[in-house]
Amino acid sequence: MAIICVAREFAALGDETVQELARMTGYKPIDREYIEAQMTERGISPEIRAKYDEKKPGFWASLSQDRDDYLHFLKTVMYDEATKGDVIITGRGGFAIFAGVPGVISIKLVAPRDIRLQRVRARFQCDDKRAEQLLRQNDHDRQGFHDYFFSVDWRDPVHYDMTINTGREHPATVARIIDQLRTLIITEEKEKACHAKMLDLKLGQAIITEIVYARRVPVHFLEADVHGTKVTLHGVANTQSAIDAATAAAQAVHGVEVVDNAIQIVQEFAVMP
Repeated sequence: MAIICVAREFAALGDETVQELARMTGYKPIDREYIEAQMTERGISPEIRAKYDEKKPGFWASLSQDRDDYLHFLKTVMYDEATKGDVIITGRGGFAIFAGVPGVISIKLVAPRDIRLQRVRARFQCDDKRAEQLLRQNDHDRQGFHDYFFSVDWRDPVHYDMTINTGREHPATVARIIDQLRTLIITEEKEKACHAKMLDLKLGQAIITEIVYARRVPVHFLEADVHGTKVTLHGVANTQSAIDAATAAAQAVHGVEVVDNAIQIVQEFAVMP
């Protein structure tokens, strides 16, 4: 299995390119609508998604538990889908979420500003002033989203295997370019390594879900570092009983055989509700 992450500037023909690429490769496209539906099934309301979806949240939203819930279940959806087979992830910080995973290709689609403005005017049937407002707001929101959730400058080309200018090329041509890159750098060995890593990441998310959301054990900044059937828990708790409860919860998750607990006790620790 392999994963293609496509980051795209507003009006850089990202959705169109992904559709062409999915038809060409047989990979499953994972777009905004699909992710939103999956997050809704996991209890993340439209109101919560609206606070964070590809935008920098406001001050109070940035301190809310909703922020942690959104990011946790965003990763959960992506990991679940990636373990099922070849996927194309559109936006949502995919290149940052899957950074360092073997068998992942990260692509950035850009276009000259005047061409993007032209496309915005045509798509929304608006004048130059409104098109400029939409473009500026979307660029600002996407930069804020990646900076806030992943502490990365998404404009920096070092985060991508390839950056493609869609200003002159048809989405089908861009898709063929991406597919050629895929055939060149995705080997059978990388696909196997990708699948193994995704199983570890998916299990880690399941462990966090069981501890924090199913059993509501009061552990903060919880991370579950999984290697096969062994997990190491990291985080902060107020009491030893909370740490013990986290260990018991992790041991109850299918696929876990060994639990090492590195959660630290910090007295009177609290977070915003």
